Amino acid sequence: MGLGEIYAKGQQRLEQMGLSWLMGAVETGFIPEHDRRVLDSYTFKPRYIDAPQPDTAVQVLGVELATPVVMSAVTMPITKIMEGGMAAMAAGLKEAGSMLWCGSPVPTNLADLCALGLPVAANAKPFKDRGRIFEMIEQFQTAGVTWIGLEIDAAEGTKIGDKPNVSGCAPLNLAELREIRREVDCPLILKGVLSPEDAAKAAEAEADGIVVSNHGGHTLDYLPHALQVLDEIRAVARDRLAIVADGGIRRGSDVLKCLALGADLVGIVRPLLWGLAAEGGEGVQAVVSALTEELRRTMGLLGAANPGQLNRGMLIHGV
Repeated sequence: MGLGEIYAKGQQRLEQMGLSWLMGAVETGFIPEHDRRVLDSYTFKPRYIDAPQPDTAVQVLGVELATPVVMSAVTMPITKIMEGGMAAMAAGLKEAGSMLWCGSPVPTNLADLCALGLPVAANAKPFKDRGRIFEMIEQFQTAGVTWIGLEIDAAEGTKIGDKPNVSGCAPLNLAELREIRREVDCPLILKGVLSPEDAAKAAEAEADGIVVSNHGGHTLDYLPHALQVLDEIRAVARDRLAIVADGGIRRGSDVLKCLALGADLVGIVRPLLWGLAAEGGEGVQAVVSALTEELRRTMGLLGAANPGQLNRGMLIHGV
């Protein structure tokens, strides 16, 4: 089954289960269509002669992966798609050489997921009750997570369409981020950075990485795609912050564009949910493996032997 067939089957299954609304975006729904327009605005400059045989393996913040394609933070839809969905998701990602990234709510079996032998990250939201954040950090570290994420962009909660999805949040300040940093014993990743100013503050707070993301269109309407801001964020981050980028990634060519513009890893959610709905854990593995193979195939024909050799000179921007 090809990638397009898996996506179609997964989308159909979600519609049958009454879960397709979860794939929506805040308010006007601008972001998903805009993501696609931005991704499609970049074309490739190939180098066919002496093309290398690429290796897609990466190492980021002490984590070794067979692919730069990783799961972006999500939990809730997975548990609705199938019983034991988080374990099935983890199994598929492990087989593909990727990592699991949990969102809200925190999986009740987080420690069991961490014991499966793949890297596991878990995210907390910026709850107004700051004590909840520190309770979650303790819960994550007791479970044995690899990284801890903090969703700075959920400062006003999240929405799908006009329906609030998560509430009870408030913006974090730099002093609070520093306090959180002192309590976290593993790499700390701040999700939702879309400006060089926030990237600079993330570095100042001694975070280890950032996720350049419009949160799947679930926080603010009319946000940019990661590709529109990666240049200026990379200039600030330099070697101080690892960068994960996400937003509307559907093909290996989309992954490559993010890597070429400065991302170290590229996150996906909806493709994984479609894979899970279509074929369970095997569908998850098939999605990541197909995206990785598309990436590998394209990398070589652009002259890159590994993800670190990708650069913006391999892209042409504009029609």
